[in-house]
Amino acid sequence: MVVTLIFLAVLIGGMVIGMPIAQALVLTGVALMWHLDFFDAQLLAQNLQAGFDNFPLLAVPFFILAGELMNAGGLSRRIIDLAGAFVGHIRGGLGYVTIGAAVLLASMSGSAIADTAALATILLPMMREKHYPDSYGAGLLASGGIIAPIIPPSMPFVIYGVTTNTSISKLFLSGVVPGLIMGIFLIVAWRSIAHRQQLARGERTPWGVRLRALGSSFWALMMPVIILGGLRGGLFTPTEAAVVAAVYALFVAMVVYRELTWTGLYSVFLAAAKTTAVVMFLCGAATVTAYMITLADLPNLLADTFAGVLGAPMLFMALMMLFLLVVGTAMDLTPTILIFGPVCAPLAAKAGIDPVYFGFMFIYVGCIGLITPPVGTVQNVVAGVGRMRMETVIRGTTPFLLAYVLLAALLIVFPQIVTVPLRWMT
Repeated sequence: MVVTLIFLAVLIGGMVIGMPIAQALVLTGVALMWHLDFFDAQLLAQNLQAGFDNFPLLAVPFFILAGELMNAGGLSRRIIDLAGAFVGHIRGGLGYVTIGAAVLLASMSGSAIADTAALATILLPMMREKHYPDSYGAGLLASGGIIAPIIPPSMPFVIYGVTTNTSISKLFLSGVVPGLIMGIFLIVAWRSIAHRQQLARGERTPWGVRLRALGSSFWALMMPVIILGGLRGGLFTPTEAAVVAAVYALFVAMVVYRELTWTGLYSVFLAAAKTTAVVMFLCGAATVTAYMITLADLPNLLADTFAGVLGAPMLFMALMMLFLLVVGTAMDLTPTILIFGPVCAPLAAKAGIDPVYFGFMFIYVGCIGLITPPVGTVQNVVAGVGRMRMETVIRGTTPFLLAYVLLAALLIVFPQIVTVPLRWMT
């Protein structure tokens, strides 16, 4: 209990006073070292460096780079144009365009923030031109953006897999079917809003234009085929898939579409490097804390404390997901994985829960936290792009948030939704 209190008090206290999460994690590790009478500056530095000196984590910078190249090189815009050509004429058609484009972009990027920014930059002005309510339009854009970490490739799955020693390839494949179901839930919710608000219809696109849009987006659509096909066929590992995605996006952006110049390429590399530095420092800092958590045997201590709950897997899952949702409202997805992944995964194993299924649920609920106040990272992105009040985005996100919570309940009651397709794909 003392170890748990020190862990939570130092970590939360550091964040409350405004300390960056990475620094708060290092401070938490130091506090646990002092408590266990095990302080060693050299060991601290070694664990900090070991946190990002990890081969599977090489996938993170390359997936970040692939996302930046997609947005700068015209791949994202062509995906959105393709979705608009096929469903833009339906009542509230831009909403369906958003959902379709979100699902397609999710199969290429893996970053909720990057996908949301791309969707909002292009579609929000179009929604305003059609007199869509700002709240519902922004809420849908934010809700569609969080599909990105679920459908492979996914940076959160990579980080979770490395942190908890879970198969990254299986985590990738676990998100395919639930990610598509997320899109279906958004369609149902948006259809209700579109009819209630009597949103405008767009003009039906001629088939000739649709075919041209399909041809123009062909190269972009091939990226998920290459990545998923390569993973499923064993041609490359998730880390190598990230490199393939980045090189392919670079080739398409500069050679095929020719929308990315050498000057623009420098800006893309710079943006990707900045994001990578933040994520990797978080990984290193979390390794310091994770090492001390393991040394203190915190997972086993918690398992002994909550032995009764561990005997009821469904109750354990429900309580764990509720806890993670509360945590997700206060911090971003990456630190949630790095801080609580090493603690929660062993508890799930003791409860007899499939580690891949638990890893998927961990990420899914963490994604819901991205559109839940008070932090709402993805909501902040939409509010910034659209220059609107955060309250407006929160209000518009509510119906989609409720749909996602309902889906979470279904996934807890019926884990086969995740596990059965996973067994078929692997």
